[in-house]
Amino acid sequence: MSAADTAADDQYLALLRQIMEQGDRRVDRTGVGTRSLFGAMARFDLSGDRVPILTTKRVSWKTAVKEMLWFLSGGTNIRELIAQNVRIWTDWPLAAYRRATGEAIDQAHFERRILAEPGFAERWGDLGPVYGKQWRRWLGPDGREHDQIATVVELLRTAPASRRILFHGWNVAELGGMALPPCHMVYQYHVTSDGRLNGLLFQRSADHLLGTPFNWTGAAVLLRMLADQAGLQPGTLVWMGGDVHLYLNHLDQAEAQLARAPRPAPRLRLLRRPDSIDGYRIEDFALDGYDPHPAIKAEVAV
Repeated sequence: MSAADTAADDQYLALLRQIMEQGDRRVDRTGVGTRSLFGAMARFDLSGDRVPILTTKRVSWKTAVKEMLWFLSGGTNIRELIAQNVRIWTDWPLAAYRRATGEAIDQAHFERRILAEPGFAERWGDLGPVYGKQWRRWLGPDGREHDQIATVVELLRTAPASRRILFHGWNVAELGGMALPPCHMVYQYHVTSDGRLNGLLFQRSADHLLGTPFNWTGAAVLLRMLADQAGLQPGTLVWMGGDVHLYLNHLDQAEAQLARAPRPAPRLRLLRRPDSIDGYRIEDFALDGYDPHPAIKAEVAV
């Protein structure tokens, strides 16, 4: 097995062990507590359909892809996700509903109401101006909206040597209205002279057990789509983490994952090339050779 075959797991597990052994114990916003490192990096070769999807636990890769497609759509309401059986964003509006109403509603009931009642979904399912809003409809001081993703695609096609091919979600003026400020904040792209697309993601905050595997998958899939649209070949994905942490109620799960041996990495194929970045659907992605260890369950800190 080559190093490239286990690169995602090897880098992930090394960082996981480092957090366990050297992480600073901190009281965080959620009150759960973390072990935290500041500053981390991982690099992934995306050529040959490689993708950094972990094998030391099953990653719900279709959920990660659906989330990325939702971001690209500009959506901000969980109704669109729940309709696709994606429930990873429900915790935040559910907590807000419980605080506001005092009703001890369970998640399943809350999600059923989101799907069945458009008015309820509009009131309680919207997350505010989160990722999709900033990526596709950043509001300037003059009232004009800016589609950062469209600009990235245009620059990749017309000015590939530009050092300004990037987008980000940290809109200071709108942070207060967001259910959760963006964790994966800045994406920058670089086109090589031989037509390879490299990407860099800076993530200010990374829940290493639950969040990092999703973010690696999502960033790799986004790079693949952008390369597809610009007629480029996938190159290298660089991930940079700011506060990279393990919640204290995830330590047993981390130990379990560290005891597992990586398996050969899968390959991700794009089955068609839509006319625009907005045209991709989950059916356009095929993952071959994915044989991971079982999933590891853990609670999300809200």
